[in-house]
Amino acid sequence: MSLETANTPNSYLSSLPKTLTGITGLDEITKGGLPKGRPTLICGSAGCGKTLFSIEFIVRGALEFNEPGVFMAFEEKSEELAQNVASLGFDLNQLQKDKLIKLDHVHIERSEIEETGEYDLDGLFIRLGYAIDQIGAKRVVLDTIENLFSGLSNQGILRAELRRLFEWLKARKVTTIITGERGDGTLTRHGLEEYVSDCVILLDHRVNNQISTRLLRIVKYRGSMHGTNEYPFLINEKGISVLPVTSLTLDHPVSSERVSSGIPALDKMLDGQGFFKGSSILISGTAGTGKTSIAASFANEACLRNERCIYFAFEESSFQIIRNMRSIGFDLQTHIDKGLLKFQASRPTLNGLEMHLVAIHKQIKEFKPSVVILDPITNLITVGSVSDVKSMLIRLIDFLQAEQITVLFTALTLNNVINEQTDEGVSSLVDAWLLVKDIEFNGERNRGLYVMKSRGMKHSNQVREFIITDKGLDLVDVYLGSEGVLTGSAREAQQLLEETGIVLREYATNRKDREIERKKLILESKIASLKEEFESVQDELNKTYIEDELRKEVMEKNREQMTRSRHNE
Repeated sequence: MSLETANTPNSYLSSLPKTLTGITGLDEITKGGLPKGRPTLICGSAGCGKTLFSIEFIVRGALEFNEPGVFMAFEEKSEELAQNVASLGFDLNQLQKDKLIKLDHVHIERSEIEETGEYDLDGLFIRLGYAIDQIGAKRVVLDTIENLFSGLSNQGILRAELRRLFEWLKARKVTTIITGERGDGTLTRHGLEEYVSDCVILLDHRVNNQISTRLLRIVKYRGSMHGTNEYPFLINEKGISVLPVTSLTLDHPVSSERVSSGIPALDKMLDGQGFFKGSSILISGTAGTGKTSIAASFANEACLRNERCIYFAFEESSFQIIRNMRSIGFDLQTHIDKGLLKFQASRPTLNGLEMHLVAIHKQIKEFKPSVVILDPITNLITVGSVSDVKSMLIRLIDFLQAEQITVLFTALTLNNVINEQTDEGVSSLVDAWLLVKDIEFNGERNRGLYVMKSRGMKHSNQVREFIITDKGLDLVDVYLGSEGVLTGSAREAQQLLEETGIVLREYATNRKDREIERKKLILESKIASLKEEFESVQDELNKTYIEDELRKEVMEKNREQMTRSRHNE
C-alpha cells in the first residue's frame, strides 16, 4: 500500500520510512509495514504465534524484498526452528545456504548472570553485529527478550540495557522485531519494553466456548497512522493471514448489471432480469423448503456463464450436495472439474466466527469468484451470539461489495412471526430477501415463495407456489380460490375445474352456433320462397299489363287501317 505523498494534508506520513513485512493483511493495517530501521515489539502469551510471526517476517523479506535477515533465538535451537516451520513451506536450511538468512542460537544460563553495575550486552552486540555483516542483513529478530534479561531484577540496570540495545539496533539501521512474553497486567513481563519500542503489536489467543481465536492489535506506532481495532489472524500451511475487514464506511461501488437466479420464473418476479451483480441476497425458510436447491441453482447458473463460484457449506458435505442436486437436474461435478465451482464444507465449530471470517476472506482472495454462497448462516450461531454473527456478516458483506462479488446466504427460520421478521438480523443488511414458507392446505404440505424486498428494482408482490422437479426448479402462477391461494392438489383441482368449465362453455357456444345456423337456413329458405311468390305475382301483373298494351296497340292499328280504307273509296 503506497503512502501519502508530500503534498497531501497527511504528508508527515511520508517522512517515516517503512519496511513491508510481506505478511498478508498486516501491511494494510500498518499503512505500509513496520518502521524501517527501528525496533518493533511483538508481545503475547505462549502459543499466540510470536515466533512464527517473526520468522515469516525474516523469510518474506529475504524472498520477496531482497532483504537478508538474522534470526537470533534464545530458546529454540536452529535445527528445531527449521523443523518447526518446515510445514509452512519455509526451508530455512536452504535459505541459510543461499546466505539469505542467518539463524543463531544463543544459550543464556541464568546462574551465570550476576546483578552488578557492570552488567552489559557487549558480547551480544559483537555476535549480532558479526551475523549482520556476514550476510548484509537488513532485518533482525530477537526471540525472546525475557531470556536475555531473565536473571536481572534491578530495574535501573534493566532499563539502561534495554535502551542501549534499542539504540544499538537503530544505529545499525536494521528493521528489528523483538518478541516478548506477556506479563501480569502489562504487555511484557518486565513492563519496560513497550515504552522504548517504536511500534508495539499485541498477539492474543483466546478460547471461548471451546473455540480458539487468534487476534492482533497494534498498541502503538510512533509517527504513523495505523488500524486500532483487533484483527483476527489465521495460521495455516501458507503462513499468517491477517484480516483487516473492519471498515464501516458505506462508499462501495455498485453495478447496474443483472445476473440470473437460474430460475426464469423468479427472474420474472425480479423485474424480469434477476438480481443486481455485487448485491447480497438472503434466502430464508423453514427446514425442507428448498433453500439449498435455490442456492445450487444460483451457483449452477453462474458457472454456466463461465463465472467462478465458491460454495461454503456448514451443514452438508460437498458430496451430499452434488449427489442431491443431480436429482433435480444440476450436474455440479462438471463445474468442479472445469475449475469454475469450489466447495468449502466444514462444521461451524471448526473455528470461531473471526477465524471463519479470515478463512472465507482468504479463500475468496485465492479463488477470485464472482459468486459466493454461504449455506446456512444460522449454523454459525453455534459458535457465537446473534449480534456476533451479524457483526461478522456485516464485515463480510462490506468486503464482498467492495470486490463486486454477489453473495447469497441461506437461513433457517422457525415457524413463528418473530423469526420471519428478523432472520438473525441479517434481513436488514441484504439487498434482496426471498422467503420460502410452508403452505399447508387440503391435507398437503407445499411450498410458497415471495419476494420480501429487492432494493433498486420493481418486483412482484405475489406469492408463488415453488415446485422442485427432476428437471429443475419452477414457480407456478398464482391460483386463487374462495379460501385464498391454492397449492398442490387444490390448485390442480381448480385447474381441472377451470378446464372443465372451458370445455362446457365451448360446447354450449358450439350448440348455440349450430342453432343459429339452422334458424338462419330456415329464414333464408322462407325469404327465397317469398321472393319466388313475389316474382310470380309480379309476372302475372306484368302479363295483364302487356296484354292490355297489345290489345290497345292492335285496336289502334285497326282503326288507322279502317280510316285509310274510307279515304280510298
